[in-house]
Amino acid sequence: MATQFLSSLADNALLIVAIAHLQHLGSPLWWAPLLKFAFTLSYVFLAPFIGALADAVCKRSLMAWMNALKLLGALALLYGVHPMLAFALVGLGASAYAPAKYGLLTESVPPAALVAANGWVESTVVLSVLLGTVLGGVLISPLWLGSGPVGWATTLWPVAAGASSPALNVSLLLVVCLYVLSSLCNLAIVPSGRSYPARDRAPARMLADFRHANALLWRDRSGGLSLAVTTTFWGIGAMLQFAVLHWGVQVLGLSLDQAAYLQAIVAVGVVAGAVLVASRLRLRHATSVLPLGLLMGGLMALSVWVPDWTWAVPSLLMVGALGGMLVVPMNALLQHRGHRLLTAGQSIAVQGFNENLSVLVMLGLYAGLIALQVPVQLVMVLAGLGLAVFIGRNLWRRRGARGRRSLLGHLLRRD
Repeated sequence: MATQFLSSLADNALLIVAIAHLQHLGSPLWWAPLLKFAFTLSYVFLAPFIGALADAVCKRSLMAWMNALKLLGALALLYGVHPMLAFALVGLGASAYAPAKYGLLTESVPPAALVAANGWVESTVVLSVLLGTVLGGVLISPLWLGSGPVGWATTLWPVAAGASSPALNVSLLLVVCLYVLSSLCNLAIVPSGRSYPARDRAPARMLADFRHANALLWRDRSGGLSLAVTTTFWGIGAMLQFAVLHWGVQVLGLSLDQAAYLQAIVAVGVVAGAVLVASRLRLRHATSVLPLGLLMGGLMALSVWVPDWTWAVPSLLMVGALGGMLVVPMNALLQHRGHRLLTAGQSIAVQGFNENLSVLVMLGLYAGLIALQVPVQLVMVLAGLGLAVFIGRNLWRRRGARGRRSLLGHLLRRD
């Protein structure tokens, strides 16, 4: 967990620092979501091949190689490569890192413990988002950038040669150090020893296998439902990540580093919700969390009208908690069905393809709306209502299911 935590921590801190770098360059607001767009491209276009790669090689080695690519991308940003290209390189590393990480989980944990294990893994992922966002906010804050140690560090060659402001170069170099530390922790990972039969690795064959795996998971009743929910959740979540920053700066009057802490508040809620549901809910009851999506969507739509940050904090905390309680059981159900129907690498690659395609679509849509100067409040309202309508449609289709018990009943009864 330590290596993926540090790697994800660096990813999220790098995003905040890179947004500040764009501000330093005088780039328009709608460029910020395009950083994440560039990061996500590899997840989508390499998905047919990443799963086979994760199944074919030692996952510990694959994680080490991909972490090195992330490190290279951060160095590229530091030394003047276009931010979109640098983030595309970081995303290339992350795209293969995810199947290796989650594949190792499904190979090592029995189905009965998968919700709990997934809850802890997702909690560390979200905790890394939380702390990475906070760290990014600290690294771009006036207090840090104007501090004595940063002033001294700006005279050093690796920093003085950087492409951003001297103080921001120090922040970028610290993010690079996080990737180095993650690589060192990776050495302690014990391989699962699981192997899969050799498959035809011709690109056309791999593409055909991926299409078949994707269709198989979508056609599965539980797999298709959980995949639809997680795909929608992460697409809207990616939009919300930038919308909260924009909303905090433009509507609540916060600075960029202060608005980054609002992102962290959402992540705190996700961790709390994930831990609660992971410890109380069994895999067979995973679909009982669906009504929480209605509450989450409605609360998202209402949160944009709060008058100041003191109201925004509890509102965003609750949105995050509902999201954590929704996505962890759905993710565990998806991984369980995927592991039953496919190999670990195929399952995670299919999941990553669909979820990140949703992220690309939603970020592209968000960037376009902001470029057209659509108010960010309206964008957030539409996103929240869209989530509520989607969940409501799925609940309506499942209204005849038998043997269902309320979520509260499942949480209170540990069976």
